[in-house]
Amino acid sequence: MRTRAALALEAGKPLVVTEVDLEGPKAGEVLIEVKATGICHTDDFTLSGADPEGLFPAILGHEGAGVVVDVGPGVTSVKKGDHVIPLYTPECRECPSCLSRKTNLCTAIRSTQGQGMMPDGTSRFSVNGEKIHHYMGCSTFSNFTVLPEIAVAKVNPDAPFDKICYIGCGVTTGIGAVINTAKVEIGATAIVFGLGGIGLNVIQGLKLAGADMIIGVDLNDDKKEWGEKFGMTHFVNPRDAGDDIVPFLVNMTKRGADQIGGADYTFDCTGNTKVMRQALEASHRGWGKSVVIGVAGAGQEISTRPFQLVTGRSWMGTAFGGARGRTDVPKIVDWYMDGKIQIDPMITHLLKLDDINKGFEMMHSGESIRSVVVY
Repeated sequence: MRTRAALALEAGKPLVVTEVDLEGPKAGEVLIEVKATGICHTDDFTLSGADPEGLFPAILGHEGAGVVVDVGPGVTSVKKGDHVIPLYTPECRECPSCLSRKTNLCTAIRSTQGQGMMPDGTSRFSVNGEKIHHYMGCSTFSNFTVLPEIAVAKVNPDAPFDKICYIGCGVTTGIGAVINTAKVEIGATAIVFGLGGIGLNVIQGLKLAGADMIIGVDLNDDKKEWGEKFGMTHFVNPRDAGDDIVPFLVNMTKRGADQIGGADYTFDCTGNTKVMRQALEASHRGWGKSVVIGVAGAGQEISTRPFQLVTGRSWMGTAFGGARGRTDVPKIVDWYMDGKIQIDPMITHLLKLDDINKGFEMMHSGESIRSVVVY
């Protein structure tokens, strides 16, 4: 079949909207009509050429929602007409990682997914007979896409596609980092570095978990109002904090008899390795946990003095917020439908596929929190 898609031909170049060929689903695969897809910083990271795993030509996009239109042999968990969210972190429930219950990082299709292929080592996309790579196992910048059955989550059919597509990455990553990875408890203090889409979702995750003091850190003063919408209690612009923001934040978090200071939990949502260090060192001596969510560029490394770790701080990482896709994503959709979390305010722009490059421009300028392409 033919489908319209935004094609990434090479790094650093705008996407090209065109028609491509899409082969139907094989055994264990699902054909989805994508109804809406978010434009995420990870897509931009790959398109920029900074992604060491980036492959071209490819159809990017991994934050989508749509409807199953066909299934291959052996598919049992979804059927035609089901509403689904594609999962760049699948959940096979059978591999050693899934069975361990210690991680959400399913390994069932990791090797082929990283090569831009379906599990059988081939691509379903092509142009004039030339292979086009899949992206993060999703490729939602195409009106139709094919995914493995284990990489789709069946969700509430009443949920709006143009909102729940954001649960395919940003919402789940931010909220999950709080609930699944850090396991924040009621009354905790927390600092969130970077108040873009991920950071705002970390904030609402902290509010959901019952955190008491939620400090947002961002270079853009306009983010203060945004953070407060989602539960932030204090805002800091690093430019106003003097030469070193760490002691400034540590002093802010001194409360009552505890005069050591430092947050119980800190979260880096910037991808900046200097900020990652600041986040760790702004966490509390003895028990502070610092969660790295932002993705740094190829070859970059993080560092700190060993003293920071020896004295009880923990450096943690998270992918997809520690969520098990087929199990947890439907629950988060239900949280949205029940009014427990907000998504609508963060969808600042709705675009047509032909305008997808404008979405990336607005991301770069800071004009948008999340742009969504509606097919």
